[in-house]
Amino acid sequence: MDFSNALLTWVTFAPLVGVLVILLIPNGRESVIRWLAMAASLAAFAISLFLLAQFDSTNPALQMVERRAWFSLAGVEIEYFLGVDGLSVLLVLLTTFLTPIAILSTWMAVEERVKEFMVFFLLLEIGMVGVFLAQDLFLFYIFWEFTLVPMYFLIGIWGGPRRVYAAIKFFLYTMAGSILMLLAILWLGIQFESFAVPDLIATANIPGNIQTWLFLAFAAAFAIKVPMWPLHSWLPDAHVEAPTAGSVILAGVLLKMGTYGFVRFNIPLFPQAAVQLAPYMALLAVIGILYGAAVSYAQKDVKKLVAYSSVSHLGFVVLGLFALNPQGIQGGILQMVNHGLSTGALFIIVGMIYERRHTREMDAFGGLWKVMPIYGAMTLIVTLSSMGLPGLNGFVGEFTILLGSFGSEAIGSSIYAGLAAAGVILAAIYMLFMFQKLFLGPVDKEENKNLQDLNLREIVTLVPLLVFIFWIGLYPKPFFSLMAPSVEKLVSVLGTASMAVR
Repeated sequence: MDFSNALLTWVTFAPLVGVLVILLIPNGRESVIRWLAMAASLAAFAISLFLLAQFDSTNPALQMVERRAWFSLAGVEIEYFLGVDGLSVLLVLLTTFLTPIAILSTWMAVEERVKEFMVFFLLLEIGMVGVFLAQDLFLFYIFWEFTLVPMYFLIGIWGGPRRVYAAIKFFLYTMAGSILMLLAILWLGIQFESFAVPDLIATANIPGNIQTWLFLAFAAAFAIKVPMWPLHSWLPDAHVEAPTAGSVILAGVLLKMGTYGFVRFNIPLFPQAAVQLAPYMALLAVIGILYGAAVSYAQKDVKKLVAYSSVSHLGFVVLGLFALNPQGIQGGILQMVNHGLSTGALFIIVGMIYERRHTREMDAFGGLWKVMPIYGAMTLIVTLSSMGLPGLNGFVGEFTILLGSFGSEAIGSSIYAGLAAAGVILAAIYMLFMFQKLFLGPVDKEENKNLQDLNLREIVTLVPLLVFIFWIGLYPKPFFSLMAPSVEKLVSVLGTASMAVR
C-alpha cells in the first residue's frame, strides 16, 4: 500500500501494529509493553502531523480521500470511504495527541493486566480516529459502536469500586441512542441508494417533515454521547470510576464524537430541520451550561466536580454549533479542542493527587501549594484555562461561541447568549472554589505534609497540554484558519435551508 495514497488508513490503523506486537509479548514484561504502546501511539501522532503538513487549509472539500467498494447491503454499495476536512482535522490531531499523553499519565498507576490495558487503549484510539474520518454512514457506525467495547472494559476492569455498574450504564446509554441512529442510517441508505455522506448531501432531497424525524434519530445518539442535559447521568459515574487514562480520553475525545456528529451529519444532512430545531437545541444547551455549573459547585469529590463541569462546557459547544453561523460553528469546533486539553489536564491532575493520597475528597486537602508548588502552579494554569481566563484557550472558544450565538438568526434571541455568559461566571466560582479547597490555607492534615511534588514523568505529561493552552489563548489564528473554508461551505448550505424554511 502506497503510504502517500493511504495516509488516512495509516493514521487510523497505526495503533493496530502496536496491538499485534504487544499480543506477542509474554505477560510479566510490563515495561516493554508500556513502551510498545507509547511507541505505537506516538507513531500515530507522527503520521497525523504528516497529514497536517499535507492538508490544504484553503480547500473546503474533503482531502486525501480513500474510497473503495466494500460490500453491498440490500443492493446498496457500502464503501470504505475516508476523508478529512476542516471540520475534522483538528479532532484527529487532538485524538492522536492526547492518546500518548493519557498512556504516560497512567504509566505506573496500572500495575495489573498491563498487557490487556494497553491493547484496549490502542484499539480505542483506532475507533476514535475512524469516527472522525469515516465518510460512509455505515462505516461511521461501525467505528462509532466499536469504541464502546474497549471503553467498557477499561472502566469495568481497571475502574474504581463501582466500575461494573458504571461500565454497564455507559454501554447501555450509548447503545440505546445508537439504535435509533442505525435505523435512520438504514432508511437513508436504502431510500437514496447510497451511504456516502457527500453524495447524500449533494443529491438527497429529503422532505422537511422527514428531515425532522431523521434529525431527532441522529441527535438521540449524539446528545447521549455529548452528553446533553437531561441525558447526562451516565457521565459522572463513568468518569469517577474510570482509571485516569480512561477519564482523560473519555473527556478529551469520546465526548467530542457527539458534538462532531452534530456538525458532520445533523446539520449538513438535515439543514431545514437544523434551522427549525436550533432554538430548542440552544435551550437544552443553556440548561446544560447552568445545570452542570451548579451541580459542579455542589460536589465534594474533585473528580466528580470535573466530570459535571464537562456537561457545562460542552453545552457551550452545542450552543455554538446551533448558532448556525461561522462564528458559532468555528467557536464550537475550537472549544471541542479546548475542552479536550483543559479537562484532560484536570483529570490527569486529579489522578496525580489520588495516586499519592488515595482520596479525592476536597476536605481531605488544603495548603498543597506549600508542599507541592510545581503541582500547584500547573493546576492553577489549567484551572484558569477551564474557567475561560483571557490569554488562555478557554476564553477564545467561549468568546467566539457567545459572539456567534448573540447574533444568531437561527436561535432567534440573544437571551441564550446572556444566560450562557452567566455560565462563564459560575465556572469561575466552582473552579476557584476547588482550587481554594485543595491548595490554599494551612497544611493542617499530617497526611499532606510530606507529599512529594511532581516527578519528571508527571511534568512531561502536563507540559505539552500547557503549551497548547497558551498557544490557542494567545494566537488562535492557525486553528481558525484550518477550519474556516469548510465552515463557510457548511454555512452556505444552511443559508439555502433557511430560505426554504421561511
